[in-house]
Amino acid sequence: MLQRMPRLILGAWTAHTLETGTLWLDGGAMFGSVPKALWNRTNPADEKNRIRLAMRCLLLEGEGRRILVDDGVGDKFTARFGEIFRVETEPHSLERSLAALGLGPEDVTDVVLTHLHFDHAGGSTRRSGDRLVPRLPRARYYVQRRNWENAAAPNARERASYLAENFVPLHEAGVLTLWDGAQQPWPGIELFTADGHTRGQQLVRVNGGGETLYFVADLIPTASHVRIPFVMGYDMAAIETMAEKRALLERASREGAWICLEHDPEVALARPIALDDDFGWRETVPASPAAANPAPSAHRG
Repeated sequence: MLQRMPRLILGAWTAHTLETGTLWLDGGAMFGSVPKALWNRTNPADEKNRIRLAMRCLLLEGEGRRILVDDGVGDKFTARFGEIFRVETEPHSLERSLAALGLGPEDVTDVVLTHLHFDHAGGSTRRSGDRLVPRLPRARYYVQRRNWENAAAPNARERASYLAENFVPLHEAGVLTLWDGAQQPWPGIELFTADGHTRGQQLVRVNGGGETLYFVADLIPTASHVRIPFVMGYDMAAIETMAEKRALLERASREGAWICLEHDPEVALARPIALDDDFGWRETVPASPAAANPAPSAHRG
């Protein structure tokens, strides 16, 4: 049985990090103009220049709800897809991570999708015979209208990341809500947008009991991306990403907030700190459940 992953108590909310598997993406694309000599130290590449990335989700329990933020790549992909992206669903999957909390897919009431790229929303649907149906049968799903429109008519750069099988069945099943801009859908939970990575990406802020947590999706995908110039080649607008990242890190640093890192294979949670004109991490919590107490570590990622 899998051990429980790191969690935080934020007033009425309990936030659990959930591991749903890993995939491997091109290291150069993940770090854009950053030289490989720098990023390969912390994110070593395989023989195809791919680096290992988590697909970490967040489960928020409280106020009579169980809210999942993102749901990984799922399990309906083809063998060719799994080979290209070196998808690994052992030992972790969404179902196994939920089971470690004594839960099943039917216990999730809401799913906030930060955006509809396959590694964030692929777990939204599953195959049932020759049909595609919602994977979390009792949940309502939420995405920004701007991202839905972007996914429905993707530009040439993002076409391979937006797969209709991951989101059109939600609309057909009548379980998809489209949001327009910032939201405060539940007490203590705030949704806001960041458009540098892809248009209509939404991020999550949870506040309560004197603690704050941000789920930042692809704005800061790994611990190394805490550096302002470390921007993915996948991003639609690098300058926007840098400005959005600086604004979020300045706010989070002032608040002493935690940040949940969706794609870092080793670090689940971290607190940022300002370092000169850049940022690093003051504390980090490894993805391994062995890390019960975070160790102070002021470094640049």
